Amino acid sequence: MGDSSGRSVLQGAFSLLETLRTAGDAGLSTLASDSGLPKATAHRLLEQLVDLGAVERAAGRYRMGPAMFRLGQAWQPHPKLLASARGPIRRLARATGATVGVCVLSEGRALVIAVVPGEIDEVAPLRPGLACSASTAAGKVLLAAVRPQHLLDPRPAAWRREAAEIRDRGVAFDHQGLVSGVCCAAVPLHGADGQPIAALCVMTDPGRPLRHLTQTTGRVAQGISLQLRR
Repeated sequence: MGDSSGRSVLQGAFSLLETLRTAGDAGLSTLASDSGLPKATAHRLLEQLVDLGAVERAAGRYRMGPAMFRLGQAWQPHPKLLASARGPIRRLARATGATVGVCVLSEGRALVIAVVPGEIDEVAPLRPGLACSASTAAGKVLLAAVRPQHLLDPRPAAWRREAAEIRDRGVAFDHQGLVSGVCCAAVPLHGADGQPIAALCVMTDPGRPLRHLTQTTGRVAQGISLQLRR
């Protein structure tokens, strides 16, 4: 019974945190309603989360606290991914002027876990924690590695052929398909078993040819993957 009660408390706390993630800033009544919790329960859990630093309270409203930021920044799908990628993506951004990011697949979307802003940052700012559409280059290169029966959402009929082409080329592109004035290329980062665990993406303006940039990005991805395999 204690275990069941513990799970229900955790579920309530995470429901409140998820509601805060979406709302950004909200009062008690809104949080209780949107999370489906009784107001007294929501208040008790929120106050406990405030004591832990997971939530902040100001002028009767709540928002995500610094403890959640610290915990979230520590997450990665591979224990060496961030350590292996940080140096190479900084050097790639300096050498090319492009925005360079590392994305992983999360709930059918490309979740940014590391980024170095480039020349197009004002047009298409990329930040850690941003969940991008699966139609981005990073999303497509990650989804191409997923077996069809494991996809969360149905893909267009032409996706099977496109996914095969992405796997054969080892790169996916987005030519201003999502953001006007931004072109993107993404290549996979492979783990010890040879399976893609993340995507390395570069974003630049349409005036620059992607071919040379893609070749450079591919070499950087090979170096990162080598570190991950070790």
